[in-house]
Amino acid sequence: MKALIQKYLQKYRQLILYGIIGCFCAGLDFVVYSILTQFAGLSYLCANVISVHCGIFASFFLNRQFTFGIKNKTALRFISFYIIGLIGLAISSGLLIFLVKTMQVNELISKAITVVVVALIQFLLNKYISFKHGK
Repeated sequence: MKALIQKYLQKYRQLILYGIIGCFCAGLDFVVYSILTQFAGLSYLCANVISVHCGIFASFFLNRQFTFGIKNKTALRFISFYIIGLIGLAISSGLLIFLVKTMQVNELISKAITVVVVALIQFLLNKYISFKHGK
């Protein structure tokens, strides 16, 4: 049993680390979003732009160091990661508008839903584009 668990941990190491870092960065994103909407009075879309950027920057440096361990071509990889982050921001904003305006879901619950959806999409894009070994 122990060997089987180790096999799966090794096989899914990147996904697990990305998930852990993703939870941290999603938490950072959510906390910044919450503070900006609940205490600073910013609109949910403006707060989303700011909070997603906080998550993008933290995520890049943590994933570069711990998940993918690829430290060459940092500027090029960051640009790629940032563009994918902007794609995530567009998806997140679209989902927020849909959930808040159309479905009448609470802004914080809507943000929590979008964080999960966007994190999965971005993992795949970053794994195969931003942190591709041969790049």
